[in-house]
Amino acid sequence: MFHCQQAAEKALKAFLVWHDVPFRKTHDLKELGDACVKIQSTLKETIARAVPLTEYAWKFRYPGEPAELTKREARTALATARALYSAVVSRLPEDVKP
Repeated sequence: MFHCQQAAEKALKAFLVWHDVPFRKTHDLKELGDACVKIQSTLKETIARAVPLTEYAWKFRYPGEPAELTKREARTALATARALYSAVVSRLPEDVKP
């Protein structure tokens, strides 16, 4: 699930870089998302759904952690990360889209 968080984080950071908006070193999707919403308010709901992925930056990253993720939680996290990525990419110019 670390990768879902990372995909969301990198999408938000890429959006900010594209718009020349500086940001500090952070994994906090709310902080990054708030900066993105100032640029594009239509991202607000999608970002709000992705904010809980922030905990995956550390929670399931290392073996032996006490919590386990269910398959349903994993599928939801992946769908959330994909939705955020798609929302961000759709708001970029055609010539820079992957």
